[in-house]
Amino acid sequence: MTGLPEKEWNTALYDGKHSFVWKYGEEVIELLAPQPGERILDVGCGTGHLTSRIASSGASIVGVDKSPRMIESARKSYPDLKFLESDATSLNFDSEFDAVFSNATIHWIKDQRALASAIWRALKPGGRFVAEFGGRGNLSAVRKALKRAMSSARHEVIAGGGLERYYPSIGEYATLLEAAGFRVTHAVHFERPTKLENGERGLSDWLATFADNVLEPLTALERESVVGNVETQLRGELFRDESWFADYRRIRVIAIKQPLEA
Repeated sequence: MTGLPEKEWNTALYDGKHSFVWKYGEEVIELLAPQPGERILDVGCGTGHLTSRIASSGASIVGVDKSPRMIESARKSYPDLKFLESDATSLNFDSEFDAVFSNATIHWIKDQRALASAIWRALKPGGRFVAEFGGRGNLSAVRKALKRAMSSARHEVIAGGGLERYYPSIGEYATLLEAAGFRVTHAVHFERPTKLENGERGLSDWLATFADNVLEPLTALERESVVGNVETQLRGELFRDESWFADYRRIRVIAIKQPLEA
């Protein structure tokens, strides 16, 4: 995100207006199938809700997140669980976990090779990596509308910034994991139109949280104009039954740690 402010999370808005992020993650926990006594790492734990759900299975869980605000909120909500502030690409674990879990985090991370290697190192031999994140085409309509609206306001979205994250195809991501030493056993790429909370204000609330680094340079009047422009562009496509729906496309993957070839 060169040239854009570093992402800072508003945890109150994240939990209060965007609970769908972690609620959908409950389906990924079913894919993880945590067992009592297992040691599991939650990469990108956010405010800790899914970390707590995994802990309720009887597994021993550690949550890590790069955001100090997220970690602070998680520790307050779940003081009996262990949360660490850490960049996911530089995890300080060596063959310690039976599984690594991640929901809605992978696409935020720039250095995907370093991330895959860090996860591989954290796992015990034969350990599993289970994740969901944005796949190719994720938020395509929203991203295009925001770019056009910013251009109309005489503000350009810098290449690689804004809502441009890592949204790979299954083939691209499976190849990356295999190069890191994983055997991919399950991968799906699917559309998941996602209902945003708060009715008519759903899209503007979503932009305030997930596109805040794009909107931050704007004046209050410019921001209102850009958000209104985005809503006008997308209303016919993404607004129905008095609610906004984000055009999410997701990847779910399971991969097993294998020994690195000599």
